[in-house]
Amino acid sequence: MIRDGVWRKSSRSGGNGECVEVAGFADAVGVRDSKDRQGAELSFGPAAWTRFVTATRAGRFGERA
Repeated sequence: MIRDGVWRKSSRSGGNGECVEVAGFADAVGVRDSKDRQGAELSFGPAAWTRFVTATRAGRFGERA
C-alpha cells in the first residue's frame, strides 16, 4: 500500500458504478465510495486492512445477490 494519502480507484472496479477508492496514510488505510467523494470515509488500521485483503483474496466473501 502506498502511504501518500492519494485516493485511488480499485483496479477491480468495473463500469457498473459499484466502485471504491482507497488511500494509504501514515497510520491508516482509508476507503470511500467513488460516487460520493464528499461522503463518509472508513478508516482501518494497517493490520485490519491486511487481514481484510488476505480474506478477500482467499475468497472468503461471496458474491452479492
